[in-house]
Amino acid sequence: MDKATSHPRGHGLRAESGLRRGLIFLAVVLVASLSGHWLAAEGHYGAYVLLPTLVVISMALITQRTLEALLAGALSGFILLSPSTAVQEMAVTGLTVMQDPTMGWIILVCGLLGSLIGLLQFARGTEAFSRSAGRYLTTRRGAMLGSTGLGALIFIDDYLNAMTVSAAMKRLFDKLKISRSMLAYIVDSTAAPICLLIPFSTWAIYLAGLLESNRVAESGQGFAYYLGLVPYLFYPWVALALVILVALGVVPVLGRMKAAERGEEVRLDDDEMAQEEAACTQRPPRLINFLLPVATLLLATWWFDIDALIGVGFALLVTLGLYVAQDIAPLNRLFDELLAGFQQMLLPLGIVFAAFMLQSVNESLGLTETLIGWVEPLMRGAWLPGITFLVLAGLAFATGSFWGVYAIAFPIVIPLALATDASLPLTLGAMISAGAFGSHACFFGDSTVLSARGCGITPMQHALTQLPYVLLAAGVSATLFFILG
Repeated sequence: MDKATSHPRGHGLRAESGLRRGLIFLAVVLVASLSGHWLAAEGHYGAYVLLPTLVVISMALITQRTLEALLAGALSGFILLSPSTAVQEMAVTGLTVMQDPTMGWIILVCGLLGSLIGLLQFARGTEAFSRSAGRYLTTRRGAMLGSTGLGALIFIDDYLNAMTVSAAMKRLFDKLKISRSMLAYIVDSTAAPICLLIPFSTWAIYLAGLLESNRVAESGQGFAYYLGLVPYLFYPWVALALVILVALGVVPVLGRMKAAERGEEVRLDDDEMAQEEAACTQRPPRLINFLLPVATLLLATWWFDIDALIGVGFALLVTLGLYVAQDIAPLNRLFDELLAGFQQMLLPLGIVFAAFMLQSVNESLGLTETLIGWVEPLMRGAWLPGITFLVLAGLAFATGSFWGVYAIAFPIVIPLALATDASLPLTLGAMISAGAFGSHACFFGDSTVLSARGCGITPMQHALTQLPYVLLAAGVSATLFFILG
């Protein structure tokens, strides 16, 4: 049986049997959602607020598919809210999500990054970088440490990090027989964690604003206050240390990563990728065709106040000009490759869109407020940092909303820390670390989805193979928050 038949056009294993199980599961979910609507008190859903998240996680594990699981989870939430208007409300919410400037920004940034990478591959720029890196990174350890170092250098934005590092190192990892899953783990571990530890990034700017709006820092002093919190960001520190230890071989290959390292991993269509490589220009690969576009991307993003959209726009202009000047291909052919690269990002963008819908229905159900209300009696004094990390990490993983969890939790947890004499820097470090964990671990989070796409594997393959390392880092971080609290 060839690859085309053994891996159907879906993005999971055993798609047909998985879908059958998924349909049976959906019938059970429908009954649960309707019973939740009928049994819940007006506006108070109790434990039923967990239903959409449980649907997503369960269906993703059953079918090994992410997009359908997210849509099913969102639909179960709308049925729970109002069975008679669930489909209408889901459609309206989808339109609202598409009108959100944040979603528009994500579509443009991710799509244009896909276009840029498509051009780099067409001009054989990624091939040139891989060959150059391969002269120095000749071992498994060297390639993994080199990928970690490259990820640390691209600290401006986690989207840029995920897409650029994966494009640069994927060919080298294939040459050295290192799994794509391992590359995706390294890429994801140096995305949000690095953006938090090196505070000249979109994450740091957002958090500095939250510190000011919640009156933790004086106006204009949010960034300076954030710098003082960096030593308390235990999860990013532990996650970065762990990926280095894995690269060095100190921490062994764990869990499903063992199978991936044997070549048993769910990749995107290899035949399609082979066709893309065959369509590349016949001009010899030149390193300048990779370095100049990527340098422009990073410098323009930094110059324009860490705006990745402007950065990728400038990078595309420079790339097109560079390739036309070398007569690599006519301009119309370059635009065809640009559009093809954008098209490759449609599935990841669909997953992010569905995750936004899930976030919306969870907000309507009051998931975050309900869970915090359940554990608030425990959030006192020395226990506060550890409990805060565990609860918010779970919320960030379940909802895929990292910055949204920050926005909701800051006004709740900060007064608790002040009222109970808990360490405010440690508590803030726990909150910020929880968002980093969610970004790293959530299988439908934007960073996870982009890391998987860039490395040519499915989001579920990536999430499940890196899960033991993510949980290990979370366990160490939680222990530190409890001990030092």
